[in-house]
Amino acid sequence: MAQTTEAEDSALTLLEYPNRFPLKVFGKPGDEFESIVLDLIRARCPEAEHIEVTRRPSRSGKYLALTMTFTVYTQQQLEQIYQDLYDCKQVVMSL
Repeated sequence: MAQTTEAEDSALTLLEYPNRFPLKVFGKPGDEFESIVLDLIRARCPEAEHIEVTRRPSRSGKYLALTMTFTVYTQQQLEQIYQDLYDCKQVVMSL
């Protein structure tokens, strides 16, 4: 992962793998934001992986928060997903 902090690295090493992981992603609604994020995550997950998605608009409606829950099998897989989201123009932030 190109731009991580020591805190992020250490937090990822504390997880036990495989792990059912909730990933929160924020972006502007529209422009197929949800399908873009889902495609990025699916590209790093096994084909049969079930990804649960919950949606919540911000109070003003300016942003959409997606919580994607899926199984993470390795730290490297999770780092790659975070990097893909970081590189995506439609993503404002991911936690």
